[in-house]
Amino acid sequence: MKKHASKQDLHSSQNLDAPGCDDHLVHLDNVRVSIPKLLPVNEAQEMAEVFSLLADANRLRLISALASQELCVCDLAALTKITESAVCHQLRLLKAMRFVKYRREGRKVYYSLAGDTVVQLYNTLAKSKII
Repeated sequence: MKKHASKQDLHSSQNLDAPGCDDHLVHLDNVRVSIPKLLPVNEAQEMAEVFSLLADANRLRLISALASQELCVCDLAALTKITESAVCHQLRLLKAMRFVKYRREGRKVYYSLAGDTVVQLYNTLAKSKII
């Protein structure tokens, strides 16, 4: 039994991962054309935060519940089978990123998705083959 892989074995396995450049020559014309289209670091960080926010199953379930109608915390907790405390915590995060908005009616607070962009994003993901 082999304990160590040879250099050739390692090189072969690396080639299976993803194709790369064979000659490591930078094509300056391609780089120059792409520079204006490259996402700036600060915008990439903001997008990463949004994707990070969406990388939680409970938050996605809350978003899916709110995609059709506004609901109060009690309704969201009953619907998703998550504690009210956990629902409040997730809603706080979603509100901080402006994914949800709320309105008060007496002692009740009703949450809904904040704007068409969030609804469109959810609907696009829900209908895609990715999920």
